[in-house]
Amino acid sequence: MGCKNSKISTADSLVLGAIQIMIGIFHVFMWYFLLILYMGQLKGFFGKYEPLTYKTGCALWGVFFIIAGAFVIKSVKRPTTTWIICSLSVNILCVIISVIAAILTIIELLSFHSVSYRNFGQAKLGREVSQLLLISYPLEFAIALIYSVCLCSYLNEKRAATPSAESEELETTS
Repeated sequence: MGCKNSKISTADSLVLGAIQIMIGIFHVFMWYFLLILYMGQLKGFFGKYEPLTYKTGCALWGVFFIIAGAFVIKSVKRPTTTWIICSLSVNILCVIISVIAAILTIIELLSFHSVSYRNFGQAKLGREVSQLLLISYPLEFAIALIYSVCLCSYLNEKRAATPSAESEELETTS
């Protein structure tokens, strides 16, 4: 069930789903890494470094990317209207999530408060991980947006191809 109008084949759609799953797994692993990193901080004079993205669990939102990739693969292998609409909904959610996560990460990277010298290395490493995650958010945004547009185009084409009940009634009465 590739996109007919945009020339995306079934194989390309499967690859997009697999890439979404890999990005999601990467984000979940980075969240776990940040969890271990920030849990090991010592209480210093300037306090602990607890960034905004860590408090909100931004990297853990990668679970939605995994779900979106699985829905894409399922809707490609079994293109029923229900699976396509579910896939479209989750991909739209991923577009929104990736924008919010990118904004929160940019806010985190722009504001850096002093931390204890004991926690400076952990804070610096955590900021490097946030920069790495910031690179992957536009990629997820692009994949989810492209696939959402393709699904909308496919649903519109499918709707135009199937005659509605009203038009069938008009044709039979004429």
